[in-house]
Amino acid sequence: MPSFWENLRFAGAKPDDQPGQSYDESAGAESQDMFLYVSHPPPSAGTSWPSIIVAQEAFGVNRHIEKVCDRLAEAGYVAIAPALFHREHPNPKLGYGDDDVPTRNRYMGALRDEDIIEDINQVVIWTQSEQFRRTNGQPIGIVGFCVGGRITYLAATSCPGLSAAVAYYPGRVLVPFGDGPAPIDLTSQIKIPLMGNFGGKDENPSPADVATIEAKLKEAGVTYDFKSYPDAGHGFNCDERASYHEASAADAWARTVSFFQQHVKAVAGVG
Repeated sequence: MPSFWENLRFAGAKPDDQPGQSYDESAGAESQDMFLYVSHPPPSAGTSWPSIIVAQEAFGVNRHIEKVCDRLAEAGYVAIAPALFHREHPNPKLGYGDDDVPTRNRYMGALRDEDIIEDINQVVIWTQSEQFRRTNGQPIGIVGFCVGGRITYLAATSCPGLSAAVAYYPGRVLVPFGDGPAPIDLTSQIKIPLMGNFGGKDENPSPADVATIEAKLKEAGVTYDFKSYPDAGHGFNCDERASYHEASAADAWARTVSFFQQHVKAVAGVG
């Protein structure tokens, strides 16, 4: 599938004490630049497609997330993965070994919900901009894995313009990043259908956490579809992790594609 990296520069002026548009690769994106990995169907497949935002794991927009985007492009979407650690580092690509844990934890600890919401909103705006006209006027879904699943849940509560959301093993939905309410406390604001794919052996979220989230969704009247895989743990979708569980990953992916077919492509009048 054709793919490229885009540098999204946020609209708006910087504060007076930060004049100009600087970019320091060692310090991060001070002017709120954010890299996007974009994968899309070949031109022979058409000229306009719905889009899916892909929210990264705790390891950045690494090769696994790029492959997720490529698979979504094969399914007929423009897939866009924003580098959400950009306030700490322009575009880190972390591995799954112990050596990367301190860096991962530092980047994770710096995430703030208000910034995450701004980032996802900026990606939504980008899909409707003149920069990539093939997504203009088309519906937008979001899918996320690990912390990206949490980001997906948060976006479903707070980011207008989304048509559907799929969260894979979204940890820490019950706690805020920074000040303010946790994503679960914003559940009543979800107005789009939500899918969840969980590992029965996971502890983040644990089965008890999943039950708490489901109860909130029922209370709020949200349209949702949850499935737990009893033999799977956290990260079961990623074939580069020791926790990869092929059968669960295949079933969850089929569910995800079908869900987006119903709630994104059907809205677009495609396929």
